[in-house]
Amino acid sequence: MPTPWLFGLLGGALIGGAAAILLLINGRVSGISGIFSGVLSPKRGDFAWRLVFVAGLIIGGALGFVFYPEAYHSTVERPLPIIALAGFLVGFGTRLGGGCTSGHGVCGISRFSLRSLVATVTFIGVGMLAVFILSLFVHGR
Repeated sequence: MPTPWLFGLLGGALIGGAAAILLLINGRVSGISGIFSGVLSPKRGDFAWRLVFVAGLIIGGALGFVFYPEAYHSTVERPLPIIALAGFLVGFGTRLGGGCTSGHGVCGISRFSLRSLVATVTFIGVGMLAVFILSLFVHGR
């Protein structure tokens, strides 16, 4: 069985390859929030590829769960309202930052975008701060 780092390497290569293919074939950056937003508010001639992309993410995740369910196991349990709040804040931050971690972190940095570098450092920094604060309040550490 391959080691976890090998799965991470393979996953990263697949994400990077898919982002490069989308940019080459469609001239679009593979920012998941922007792609998904285009499914929710479609424009003529711009809907089908977005729907196929999102369906591929869902189907890929489902297949991953079927064939390697232990990768989806988590020991972190949070109440549904906290998870919903976290999802809302991620969506809000995505809009505020003009893109998501996939668009900025994978595609923007690989295109040497200073804006994407700043956005990605901000995403990571705020995430680290949130985990730190949460651990203080929840675990008292």
